[in-house]
Amino acid sequence: MKNWLFLVLLGVATTQAVAQAEWHGPIREAIKAGDAKALARHFNTSIEITLDGNVSSYSKTQGEFVMRDFFKKSPPANFTIMHTGASKGGLQFAIGRYESGGTSYNVLIRVKDVSGQLLIHEMSFVKE
Repeated sequence: MKNWLFLVLLGVATTQAVAQAEWHGPIREAIKAGDAKALARHFNTSIEITLDGNVSSYSKTQGEFVMRDFFKKSPPANFTIMHTGASKGGLQFAIGRYESGGTSYNVLIRVKDVSGQLLIHEMSFVKE
């Protein structure tokens, strides 16, 4: 009986660790495709977006329009996640590189746990 309980608990812990480790997968794919609607599904109710040094806070819906405009002006050629991690406070982040035409952007994505779901609360795209 103890072995069965141990295996169940191990399976739950492993599933949670994998889910936490791969939180950025759907976000990465949405950015790579230039799909603002799919990306906005991962936005918190408000989001801070930085584009070329201009920082603004938006509602989830406004953020979708901002990203749609960005993808239209700078269509994605490629997007890769270079590094992921977490702060001491437990906030998770991903650092990536977005390529559009001859321009590359360093990208920072920070997420917060909101009712058990990791949602983007901050994104920045800064030209290299």
